Amino acid sequence: QVQLVESGGGLEHPGGSLRLSCAASGIIASIYDMAWYRQAPGKQRELVARITDSGTTTYGDSAKGRFTISRDNAKNTVYLQMNSLKPEDTAVYYCNARRNSWSVYWGQGTQVTVSS
Repeated sequence: QVQLVESGGGLEHPGGSLRLSCAASGIIASIYDMAWYRQAPGKQRELVARITDSGTTTYGDSAKGRFTISRDNAKNTVYLQMNSLKPEDTAVYYCNARRNSWSVYWGQGTQVTVSS
């Protein structure tokens, strides 16, 4: 059974930092493209950052220059370092693993709230 378990969310002040983790089980994460998406209330789910199996990274416009995605294949884990947080970063953050169109998995999500 494939599981993606996110952790590291919580409440942070504007300008602060959080580090999200996504631990994968049931798959060999190193052969998957891994990504973070987020969904704010009343908004569509959007891509935050993606890292391919070869290590190429892509960022959504909202994340460029502030967030960094990385992966530790030995730990089957992907991370999202979020710096300079803004209130508009408030959302549920979801981990995603994609090998091909029929091998796509999602985590349950972790809440990130940025508020003073």
